[in-house]
Amino acid sequence: MQLEFVLNGRPVRLETAPDQRVVDLLRGELGLTGTKEACGAGECGACTIVVDGVTRLACLMLAAQLQGREVLTIEGLAAEGRLHPLQEAFVEHGAVQCGFCTPGMVLAARDLLQRNPRPDREEIRRGLSGNLCRCTGYQKIVDAVAAAARRLEGVEQ
Repeated sequence: MQLEFVLNGRPVRLETAPDQRVVDLLRGELGLTGTKEACGAGECGACTIVVDGVTRLACLMLAAQLQGREVLTIEGLAAEGRLHPLQEAFVEHGAVQCGFCTPGMVLAARDLLQRNPRPDREEIRRGLSGNLCRCTGYQKIVDAVAAAARRLEGVEQ
């Protein structure tokens, strides 16, 4: 099928199988390796992307579902050569650990902060509950999201 969609702000047009998984399309055909596959069953959140403003799991989506949609991956989050405040906070707070879960975790945190710009620590934990990290007890991740929320609100620079 001829597939057309907007990816990280740029139009994409390519020929692909309609039943190809989005995670495979992004990684294999488009070279965007920030979207990870871990479980392949929608359980871990490593493949989190944003489609039309809603977080989705790329391992559970088929390429045909992207037709005419707008997709954001971790590669599109930074703007004009600058990391997004969430990405900066993850680095500053040591929340990247091995880095495997980080792209999905950052996009899930972005979604949370768009819905709730001032979450408390429990709300952050709930907001990230669909994203698993095998390296940490999540403390640094929660710290990073809380710091990014303050930075985005203008409380911290």
